[in-house]
Amino acid sequence: MRKTLSTLALLVLMAVPPCAVGDEPDEAVVVTSEGLQLMPGSEDIEQVWMKPGVDLSKYRSVYLVEPSVVFKKNWLRDQNRGHPSMRVRPSDMEDIAADIKALFTKVLTEELLAAGYTFSEVRDHDVLIIKPAILKLDVNAPDVQVPNVTDVLTSTAGSMTLYMELYDSVSEELLVKVVDPTADPEAGIGHWQRKVANRAAFERMMKPWAKALVNGFGTF
Repeated sequence: MRKTLSTLALLVLMAVPPCAVGDEPDEAVVVTSEGLQLMPGSEDIEQVWMKPGVDLSKYRSVYLVEPSVVFKKNWLRDQNRGHPSMRVRPSDMEDIAADIKALFTKVLTEELLAAGYTFSEVRDHDVLIIKPAILKLDVNAPDVQVPNVTDVLTSTAGSMTLYMELYDSVSEELLVKVVDPTADPEAGIGHWQRKVANRAAFERMMKPWAKALVNGFGTF
């Protein structure tokens, strides 16, 4: 899998803290209490935890759970403090989260279908459950309804962290956890950002994760 799936405070609740096993620190095998082993790092993925010996290539169908979305800590407070003329309401956060969920589902679905995977609502030996989440979501220019304001000047759309869990649908055994933070590259100079531009930027961030997911099914 490519650059895919790291932490925020919520992740500590979702992921079991790892422990080191081995006599020499540089030869230690890092595992979780669930038996997942930390795989060697790469430039594409920050953290991949995988059950030793698992063969993901046998899964040809997936059950995709609706993504969950968690904003960066104090995001609402910081947004309203930094942009008093564009006050963000809790209902605006709900709308943004719904848009991000829909966009991520669309991106994942398109890549999975293009790779030949089918979607299943039943448990079977070749069905993999995918539970994705967007954590630490930071939108620099949220689209809120403010009179006489159509665009916001910013050098980057924002950032987020992908957290994903893969389960066997029959045994419900956790097979893989992936954690990866990403950000819209800094433009160096400010540019006008609004809903359409935000959507395009976040889709660009999501697509490599989706491609890594389908490519990684048989190559971990």
